[in-house]
Amino acid sequence: MFKILSPFVFLLFCTTSYSQLLNKKQINDYTKSELLGSLNTYKEFLKLPNDGNYPDQINQNLRWCDSTFKKLGFNTQTIVSRGIPHLYAEKIRNKNLPNVLFYLQIDGQPVDPTAWDQESPFVPQLKDAFGNKISWETLSQKGIDPNYKIFARSASDSKGPAMCFITALKICKEKNISPDFNIKIIMDFQEELSSPTIAELVESHRELLLADRLMIMDGTRHISNIPTLMFGARGIATATLTVYGAKENLHSGQYGNYAPNPAFKLAQLLAGMKDKDGKVTIPGFYDGVLISDEDKKGFALVPENKDSLNQRLGIAQEEKVGDSYQEAMQYPSLNIRGLRSAWVGKEVRTTIPNLAIAEIDMRLVPETPGERQLNLLREYLIASGVTIVKGLPTDEQRAKYPLLANFEIKEGSLPFRTPMESPIGTWLSNSMDRAVDRHVKVRLTGGSQPMASFIETLQVPAVSIRIPNPDNNIHGPNENLRVGNYEEGIRMCLAILTQKP
Repeated sequence: MFKILSPFVFLLFCTTSYSQLLNKKQINDYTKSELLGSLNTYKEFLKLPNDGNYPDQINQNLRWCDSTFKKLGFNTQTIVSRGIPHLYAEKIRNKNLPNVLFYLQIDGQPVDPTAWDQESPFVPQLKDAFGNKISWETLSQKGIDPNYKIFARSASDSKGPAMCFITALKICKEKNISPDFNIKIIMDFQEELSSPTIAELVESHRELLLADRLMIMDGTRHISNIPTLMFGARGIATATLTVYGAKENLHSGQYGNYAPNPAFKLAQLLAGMKDKDGKVTIPGFYDGVLISDEDKKGFALVPENKDSLNQRLGIAQEEKVGDSYQEAMQYPSLNIRGLRSAWVGKEVRTTIPNLAIAEIDMRLVPETPGERQLNLLREYLIASGVTIVKGLPTDEQRAKYPLLANFEIKEGSLPFRTPMESPIGTWLSNSMDRAVDRHVKVRLTGGSQPMASFIETLQVPAVSIRIPNPDNNIHGPNENLRVGNYEEGIRMCLAILTQKP
């Protein structure tokens, strides 16, 4: 015998869709119907300056996000770590359902407005495929071309991905679709500063953030611009190496051939760190990294062409750390990110500089922790005859040691890697099959993300959902996001929200 439902229960069944597996056409249609309004909201979001160094900019963006998520039916709260606010939002449908935590980066890199080809980095500029500036009214008057690009700070990194996710949530709300999981969201307003307080925040709010899976709404796609799932990220450690010469800058005519030049000393140290093929020669640098035949088969599935990549980069030959670009990303790297000694250009002068500075960064993989790699670098310097001092050398040190240097280090984001053939990988692949025609799974990105504190503290697998185009000028002047990528991003997020975990 069938039980007759009360009018209230019957209405509830009719108005709310649970476990609704949208097909590709539905996802596409819902996205297109919302696209214009979403782009206009995105434009307003991009107008908010968001340098994490400035509390007023953090608070302005936090208020915008708080209002937005409340309108979407989320409960929100500001949680603070060492004085830095983060916004948390949640929609708990049923405590027995799995929890999926979404990480959104809201801040952006500092800007030099004079280097941008527009009124301001915070006045979003729309351009066509040929780089011509066009008005925003073009979108409503002539239609939305997927090859249009939106230029603004944080257009791609990472307000664009955040807005794609917000738009997908809005579609679910309007269509009365409830995901088959509880949604938790954490918003980071200092990611570009390496999220200095996020580890303490996760530890102190562990129960609140507890989740079964972590979705990272940040990062650029594979160079093919195919929708990308990224299953790991390298960590980072940095060092500043300052080599000292005489107490003061000296005249090169008066003291040339007599006073040692620290720039040459530094150059010799740096040159000894790599061989002619670009492999790091520091003993033990690659220890622990093993690439299996199965790994190599996975790398081969990623659509890359070495010749076209080299042509795009403008290089004749790549370094020989790995047999392919993908394989190279699986190893730790050693990079000189900056050099300084005396003056150049119009300010050049005939001096022997009194010091020379190299800024070094090392990208890390799970097998090569930052402390170990920095110690290996220190040991290399000592073995090369360097006497390491703290601060400026004393007169006694200058008189005794021929090669003096200051070595300052910092450990940043930790590396992580989630197995691609895992429940989270299957779930996301099934989602992408309903959202886009093709997607690519990448084992490890070369960049860094502050995710290890989440992964280790919450014991949660993590995957990065990559939306922005690879030619997005990330961190630089004229940062941009391709409109077609933005539309695909909404579809990707909508598919994830409607995929049963």
